[in-house]
This record gives sequence, structure tokens and C-alpha cells, in this order.
Amino acid sequence: MTAYFRHPLRTAQQRTPLHTSLRRHVLLVAVAMLGLSGPAAAEQPSGQEALAAAWDSDAGFDCSVLDGVAAPDSPEGWFEFSLWANHCYVFHARAVRISSEGARTLALSHEVKDGVEREVAQFLDGPPLVFERRGRIGRGGWAEEGSEVPASPTAIMTHLSDHYRLQLDGSERIAGRNAVRLDIEPLDSLRYGHRLWLDRATALPLKQLLLDDNGRVLETFQITELENAYLHDGHVRLDELRQAPPDPWAPGWLPPGFAPQPVSTRSSVHDDAVGHRLFSDGLSSLSLFVEPLDADGQVLSPGMHRLGISFAAVRHAELGGQPMQIVAMGELPPQVLLQIVEQVEWQPERVAGDVDDSAQESTP
Repeated sequence: MTAYFRHPLRTAQQRTPLHTSLRRHVLLVAVAMLGLSGPAAAEQPSGQEALAAAWDSDAGFDCSVLDGVAAPDSPEGWFEFSLWANHCYVFHARAVRISSEGARTLALSHEVKDGVEREVAQFLDGPPLVFERRGRIGRGGWAEEGSEVPASPTAIMTHLSDHYRLQLDGSERIAGRNAVRLDIEPLDSLRYGHRLWLDRATALPLKQLLLDDNGRVLETFQITELENAYLHDGHVRLDELRQAPPDPWAPGWLPPGFAPQPVSTRSSVHDDAVGHRLFSDGLSSLSLFVEPLDADGQVLSPGMHRLGISFAAVRHAELGGQPMQIVAMGELPPQVLLQIVEQVEWQPERVAGDVDDSAQESTP
């Protein structure tokens, strides 16, 4: 299902600063990211044409379009349908997650009410943990004056082929349902690969593998039972428009294709001094944290830290004349995260420019 359902286990039962940051990263990934049944008739519109016309900034995305377009005939078509299906289908499911940490079973649900999605993941073994998220379809970028910011699935598909190779690889039976296998291979060594099995009737992902840069399986997430999946009768709203925050720092380097995600990064678990930004290429995501390094803060050891299948790179450096702690984390090769924290730049003119603009706007 969504990234939120794939990764809640790594947020549980841990109270270290890195695990607190990882929990924020996982939840923000969910916010940022978030063949149909029957034969295709000749007069049906193509999937790309129908999906392009199915959403607008005011009404949101019309889920009924997923029931009236031709079945996908390409790997890109299947993946795009899957992105929208994750937002539009109401369902209950059972799933298992298998990684180096062991196996855990979950109960999952996804509902839509008044255009707002509600997702719940409940662990069925171990401590009785429940994770809930409410939200709307994410945007593909920060708002700019006079421009329309696309829904995140549309934005993802625009540049996906620049960094991944998508290929259909036959059909299999998963959870008692017919599924099509979709291999997503990175075109460089800067990100991980994915393998998906998509339900032929709904395009919902029934099974997902996360593969490292050597093709080894890092994580398996599989639906074991999908119950009463049906399309929401109406629209799912798009997230609000947001302007880029005036942080005095910025990444000096990111892997090609990684763009800032327009999600709110404020959290009660971190004070205002902790800067947090989320970046994604549409499949892989990373969080970047920058905070003052002082005696009252939570100091982490510089270097690489492993958190389940995720890594975190930590660096201490002087930025703007003040010692700072920089943390990059996500499901990316560790050498990539190290390169990111090594090249964070201090850009105080970003804040100064924002202050000047505010002053001009308030001048009568």
C-alpha cells in the first residue's frame, strides 16, 4: 500500500533521537506520497488522457475515472493507476512485513470521508501498536504565484523514466488474486530498486520488495487478504498550496531527480530550532535535519547509523558561525546520505530576502 503502511514498524518502541527523527520521516513520506476490471472497449479514453482531466486544485481527484478507462497496457500505465488507486480505494486488509528485524503482521484500512483520506495500521503481534494518518493527495511542488501545482502522482510520472526503468514481468497469484508484476530498476547507484505485484482488478499493490543496489531484498511487504475493496464515490481532495520555507540552509547536492516536497515539517517532538525538510524522486525519499549543536540538545555521534533497513548519516559542522548537527536519513545507499550531509550550505540571504519581502508587503 502506501509508504506509511510499509514502514510503521521502524517507528515503534524506540525513544532515541534518531528513531524520533525516523518516525517524522516515515509519516511525512506518507503525506507527500500518497488493468482495471473488465476488457477494454475501443471507445474508452486512454488512461493518461483520463487521469490528466480527472483532477483540479479546487475539487480534487475524481475517483470514478478509475472505473471508466482502458486497462493499462504499459508498465508506466500500471504504476500511475496504482498511485491513484492508493488514494481512491476503500478497503480492509491483512498484511505481513518481513525484514532483517523479523516478521510482523498488520491489519490495514483505508477510508475516504468528505474528500479526506484516513489510513490505519494496527500490529497484530507484539506490543498493541496503532498508527493513524489523515490527509489529502499531496502536491508535486511548492506553490508559485500564478502557477498550478500538480497532484503528486502526476508530478511523479513526469520524471520517473529519467531515473528508473519500468518493466512488466508476467502475472502471478498473490493473496488469492491475479496480479501483474512490475519491476522498477534504478538507472544509477544512487537509489534502491522496487518490485511490485499489482492487483489486476484494482491496481492496488499486493506485494512489494525493496532491493538494494546489489539486487538483494531488504524488505518484503505483502498483503495476505484484501477485503471488500471498492472505489470511493466522489473526489479526494488535494493538499493545500504551500510556499517554500525561508530556511537559512539548503542541500548543496542531492541525487538527480530529488525535489523538495511541500509538506509541513513542524512537529511537537522537535522544537522550532530543528529544521526538517523532505525530498523525493517519486519513489525514494530522504529527510534532512539541521539543528544547533549545544549542551542542551540531543547530540548524535557523527558517522553512519543503521535503523532497520534505513540509514542515517550524521555530521557536525559550523554553519553561519554556529556549530550545527546535520542528519540525513532514508532508504538510500549510505554513501549517498554521507555525501548529502557533507554538502549542506548556509544561505542566510534566503531569510533576509523573505524578511525584506514581508516588510514591503506591510508598507502602506
